[in-house]
Amino acid sequence: MKDVLRRNQEVFIAPLPLYHIYAFTIHCMSAFSLGSHNILIPNPRDIKSFIATLRAHKFTWLVGLNTLFNALLRNPDFEKVDFSQLRCTSSGGMALTAETAKRWVQVTRSPVHEGYGLTETSPVVAINPPGQIQQGTVGLPMPETDCKVIDEDGNTLATGEAGELCIRGPQVMKGYWQRPDATAEVIDADGWFKSGDIAVIQEDGYIRIVDRKKDMINVSGFKVFPNEVEDVLAGHPDIIEAAVVGVSDADGSETVKAFVVTNNKSLTVAEVREYAKTKLTPYKVPHLVEFRTELPKSNVGKVLRRELKD
Repeated sequence: MKDVLRRNQEVFIAPLPLYHIYAFTIHCMSAFSLGSHNILIPNPRDIKSFIATLRAHKFTWLVGLNTLFNALLRNPDFEKVDFSQLRCTSSGGMALTAETAKRWVQVTRSPVHEGYGLTETSPVVAINPPGQIQQGTVGLPMPETDCKVIDEDGNTLATGEAGELCIRGPQVMKGYWQRPDATAEVIDADGWFKSGDIAVIQEDGYIRIVDRKKDMINVSGFKVFPNEVEDVLAGHPDIIEAAVVGVSDADGSETVKAFVVTNNKSLTVAEVREYAKTKLTPYKVPHLVEFRTELPKSNVGKVLRRELKD
């Protein structure tokens, strides 16, 4: 991204808490080092005030994640914002749905640069380069960063196969503070850090994150990844957002359950399932659907699936 950033010229919108590694790296390290102006958004959930702040500034960068972009797009006043200076939108923290990415470009004319990282990787592992964005991927590895995917036995998988993403590079942590046992569980003798995320590395080197390993749903031996089902449900015109988890079945397997926030009180469970059936194989279609007024989220805005599962 260094090819895009201009010294002493960028104006960043900073809606995420600065103690989070994503925002800290972009705003407190990268932006400040280049003499950029950061506009802090104290309460990004107050969309009305957020948009008022956007209308008061000619900003060049906007940093966020899928739930935030989605909330902005659903407010009619967002289209009144002046996006003429917006040069880049950065997305991270959670999967960016295809529908949100498409609508964002339609409204703002700004491409979304989706990236990937973890606190343990300081945090950036990969990002979509300027002018070479592949929607649905998190881009290419950072310089001096090696990535591979492994199976359950630790064997390296071929290009195009899904497995746990492992990272090795200068940004990978040395270990968890005073927790050698926990460190040994995630970093091997060769310095490979096991991310806990299932990914596919394409022939061209771009990385596609499938989902969190721990969130995978086992439906009678078939693997279902929540991100795929959520991405489909997000395309329904009456669904604001959705979260998918696995719930235990009587036979020891799991059932796919979707939690849905809708703007149409007449929307039924049957209609949600029928929509999913048109785009998913049968075992991936949510068997259970529960409507919610909102989904539990972290301070950053990431949907907390574990709370829904509990």
